[in-house]
Amino acid sequence: MCRKRRFTSCLFGYFAHKPGCVLAGKLSKLTYFKMTLPTLHNTGVLYRRILSQFPQDFSLAFAYGSGVFKQHGTNQGQMEKNMLDFVFAVDDPVTWHTMNLLQNRKHYSILKLLGPTKISSIQNDHGASVYYNTLVPVDGKIIKYGVISTQSLIDDLMHWKTMYVAGRLHKPVKMLLQNENGKLRAALVANLKSAVTASFLMMPESFSEEDLFLQIAGLSYAGDFRMVIGEDKSKVANIVKDNIQHFRILYSNILRDCPQVVYKSQQGKLEVDKSPEGQFDQLMALPRTLQQRITKLVDPPGKNRDVEEILLQVAQDPDCGAVVQQGISSIVKSSSITQSIKGIATAGLWKTVSYSSKKLIKMWKGSRRKPSVSQTS
Repeated sequence: MCRKRRFTSCLFGYFAHKPGCVLAGKLSKLTYFKMTLPTLHNTGVLYRRILSQFPQDFSLAFAYGSGVFKQHGTNQGQMEKNMLDFVFAVDDPVTWHTMNLLQNRKHYSILKLLGPTKISSIQNDHGASVYYNTLVPVDGKIIKYGVISTQSLIDDLMHWKTMYVAGRLHKPVKMLLQNENGKLRAALVANLKSAVTASFLMMPESFSEEDLFLQIAGLSYAGDFRMVIGEDKSKVANIVKDNIQHFRILYSNILRDCPQVVYKSQQGKLEVDKSPEGQFDQLMALPRTLQQRITKLVDPPGKNRDVEEILLQVAQDPDCGAVVQQGISSIVKSSSITQSIKGIATAGLWKTVSYSSKKLIKMWKGSRRKPSVSQTS
């Protein structure tokens, strides 16, 4: 049976009611809007041509990164030379890899000899539940694509189990295809709201819109060992600087409907409730894995207090934001290390060396530029 799909080269923003969520406001049903965003020339045709090279059983497909959205310090010519990054969510990874091995066997490392069932097992059971093929030539472009099961994606979006793909979706991406999976749509919304909630806890009482977006964009890099070696230290600022309008599209409706913040959109200013009661509500609305990490950080061994009691204590702590930051860092650190180790096997040694060397060169070039935007912690 054919699934109804919509193919678009537009960026979507999703906003939905989540029972018990501090940011739900008065939204009572799933709504979404779309706005065409400028990226590369003729991207509609470009992305359709690239996606046509793969098995079409996607529940979600999106493109992201510096090859899709302009980053500060790069021009159009440099942007067009950058590798295009994709994530494909699929309902049945074994079937998808079976078909992709028939169509695109050369994309895989030596792991292709293990067959689709083992590849799917490596995808699901290790790292961040994503299987990447990198430095792949497709239709005149060099691309990298990650495959994740729809269920693993939903779990990450809802609970921040690894924050690997969820973190990428905190930032503007180019949605290419999405089927009519209601759970996935709701999870996409919940992920954006969680990013706002966590960021509020780490912000002062008053801050600018840009400061908030810097905080949100930096969530998935907190604790990532690649930010020490392998990534441009100005990466977060570079992402936000030239994409403020794209961030507004993702988050403005959420901010307007949040009862705990005064959002002065015309001035680009926000004031958030920093009372213990307000922070407790925010802590209770955080994704489950982050609550568990915070609990582990704060609760002394042997006490085994319930989560609500611990979060009430954290809400009254002047260092509440730092505790939340530590919890996020612990999630990201773990998944970034394990996924990178897995990436050596899925990419193969030669591609790993080639990819890593390009990252190091990019980091070195970035270190020679003076960042024009200060990153928040």
